[in-house]
Amino acid sequence: MINSKEQLQIAVKAADSKRAEDIIALDVREVSLLADYFMICSANSERQINAITEEILDKEEKSNYEVRRVEGKEGGKWILIDLGDVIVHVFHAPERSFYNLEKLWSDAPLVDLTDWLD
Repeated sequence: MINSKEQLQIAVKAADSKRAEDIIALDVREVSLLADYFMICSANSERQINAITEEILDKEEKSNYEVRRVEGKEGGKWILIDLGDVIVHVFHAPERSFYNLEKLWSDAPLVDLTDWLD
């Protein structure tokens, strides 16, 4: 049984360990059929985006969660990690404000990440 909240926690902690900025998670179970949670974070460089992405992939795989696909790696401005019930968006800061996913999914409540972040 896949525990999407645990998957989310692993991704949040992995991103935080690589100094991702402004990490938020949206509970989209009531507003989307795509996933249970969307996690969104920012980074200041392509190198940091890649480091965050690799750390999330590594930690999810070590916890035996399947990574379904990763998109956007070549561009380095917005990477989407599809973990099935959790979709992770790693943005270069300017792209994040341009796409404004938080506003797009504003019907979804925020998940309290306080206990997961250092």
